[in-house]
Amino acid sequence: MADATVIEALKRRIESREAAVGIIGLGYVGLPLMRAFCDKGFRVLGFDVDARKVEQINAGKSYIHSVTSEKIAKAVDAGSFSATGDYARLKEVDAIIVCVPTPLDKMREPDLSYVENTSREIALNLKRGHLVILESTTYPGTTDEVVRPILETSGLKCGEGFLLAYSPEREDPGNPVYPTPTIPKVVGGTDDVSGEVACTLYSQVVVKVVPVSSTRAAEACKILENIYRAVNIALVNELKLLFDKMDIDVWEVVEAASTKPFGYQPFYPGPGLGGHCIPIDPFYLAWKARQYNFPTKFIELAGQINTSMPEYVVGKILLALNSAGKPVRNSRILLLGMAYKSDVDDVRGSPALEIASLLMRHGAVISYHDSYVPALHKMRDYDLKLESVPLSEEALSSQDCVVIVTAHSDVDYERVVRHAPLVIDTRNATRDVKENRHKIRKA
Repeated sequence: MADATVIEALKRRIESREAAVGIIGLGYVGLPLMRAFCDKGFRVLGFDVDARKVEQINAGKSYIHSVTSEKIAKAVDAGSFSATGDYARLKEVDAIIVCVPTPLDKMREPDLSYVENTSREIALNLKRGHLVILESTTYPGTTDEVVRPILETSGLKCGEGFLLAYSPEREDPGNPVYPTPTIPKVVGGTDDVSGEVACTLYSQVVVKVVPVSSTRAAEACKILENIYRAVNIALVNELKLLFDKMDIDVWEVVEAASTKPFGYQPFYPGPGLGGHCIPIDPFYLAWKARQYNFPTKFIELAGQINTSMPEYVVGKILLALNSAGKPVRNSRILLLGMAYKSDVDDVRGSPALEIASLLMRHGAVISYHDSYVPALHKMRDYDLKLESVPLSEEALSSQDCVVIVTAHSDVDYERVVRHAPLVIDTRNATRDVKENRHKIRKA
């Protein structure tokens, strides 16, 4: 058991906002979390291995749409926030929150290298009384089985020399209704004291804290939330494939079913799943389940359906071009929307990337328009070397096909349909377009 005097002192520092918070990973989770703590009077020190991000932040500039440069500059100018790549400065903070990526490798198995490397850096700089919290989405057992042993290489013991907890991130980029402080925070500790102190920290900045019995329960909570969405989206995507063969508009069916006031929640089909969590989390749990000799057939089937959707969309594009008497090779195809969902600048896991890549392999000439994504940087699985083009009448009319992959609200879809010779709509974005509907094909 950790020294009670040290624990009480840490809780007092947290409650009085004297505690300093370190956030490792300054992306779509870390930056909104920083803003929440700074707004409540905490001093935040951000850590990132990307020197360009550190430089931008310290200059008061943002690189994600959901946290403005104005907000960052205000926090930097006030002295409540700064960024660094020097992990030795972890000794300056009282609590360390880890928000690093947890992707899949090429075999669709968990890649915990970011979590492991970060844990090693923390271990080198761990001090007695530190509170460490993992927020990265992962499988149940990661905090206890991966993070804890690495941190204990410091010579300090969990629950005695330092505290360790897990609290899953619940960010929804681009959602103006639910910013970070309004989203309840699930918290599980490796022991009762770790959980209690972590709850004390988060209760200062979010509307509600939901304590659970362990880190495993907290990890499983996040997995459940995202698998719930992945499975239901897979269901409606499978129905989309079936209804297409039956000449039934799946969007009309979903809209009609949504009028039932109980027992039904609408989910919508699309060209595939994107973002960091929903396409990944089912595979994390399926991988962990194999260690228990338990096949997760339902979850794995959902993953297979959702990951197959970009190929289905490309097939629909090829058929539409063929009907117009055009081969896909050398056809000019403009993709509308490169982000993984509407009105955000996040391209992680976006089905648009796979659709563009598949079409390029077929010999198509690909361009895209996305006001949120000016250019595509090199990613783990893609290096498309494309920049957003203006959505002019000339750009639309010069295409052989325009594909709506992400339905950003700043696009005039009536104008798109008016000037494009052929439109493939994967998001039902053209539902209210009245004229030229003969040009539209749903996918």
